[in-house]
Amino acid sequence: MGLNLSAVSSRSVAGKFLRWPLRFVPRELAVPIPQGALRGKRWIVGAATHGCWLGSYEYTKQRLFERRVAAGDIVYDVGANVGFYTLLASVLVGPTGHVVAVEPFPRNVSYLRRHLALNAVTNVTLVEGAAHDHCGVVRITDGPDSCQIRVDEAGALGVQSFTLDDLVFHDGLPAPTAMKIDVEGAEGAVLRGARRLLAEHRPVIFLSTHGPDAHAECCQLLRGFGYRLRPIDSGSVEESSELVAEHQPAARP
Repeated sequence: MGLNLSAVSSRSVAGKFLRWPLRFVPRELAVPIPQGALRGKRWIVGAATHGCWLGSYEYTKQRLFERRVAAGDIVYDVGANVGFYTLLASVLVGPTGHVVAVEPFPRNVSYLRRHLALNAVTNVTLVEGAAHDHCGVVRITDGPDSCQIRVDEAGALGVQSFTLDDLVFHDGLPAPTAMKIDVEGAEGAVLRGARRLLAEHRPVIFLSTHGPDAHAECCQLLRGFGYRLRPIDSGSVEESSELVAEHQPAARP
């Protein structure tokens, strides 16, 4: 990969200098991503952070994702937002694999659909709603940007909720071999709603946690299912909010 703009702080002099020309790119312009596994795929500039259309979004995590997802895999993108990892997974799994993208916020869903259409993607199922620990309705609230939509009892918008277990064992969607979960604090609820899935199918999980309580709960749940946790970035498992979880076979007696 080439320029990793995401590694340069937007608050630094260099970061401000590098980002200054980006403000003149029309927000509704669809441009080809210039680098990485998504090179050549079209992206709407104003859909999300500039790192997405530059191909440098979450550089370290993106590279690890590319190494761990293979042709024929089934990938669940839980908290798909506007579709960066959905598109990436679509490319990596190829025509023999499949992607299930889960996203509750209508504005994000609209951009996600546009990105799928712009790139003529045919191996993605979009599930509109919130993965949680029960089937019903949850309320969500908007944040300062599209990446900070969260479940909130006081939220203005009610959306359908469902468990990942329900999607697989009731609705008949294919079970994942890998999952990316990034749901702004509801990670524990998503995992609680996937107990059978974790026990029976043991997918690799790329997990973003938000807050110490959610982090501790997720680590406890995953370890209870026999998962080994590693930080994606530097630091320890306890310090990092970006983890990869892989099932660890039980030791023989």
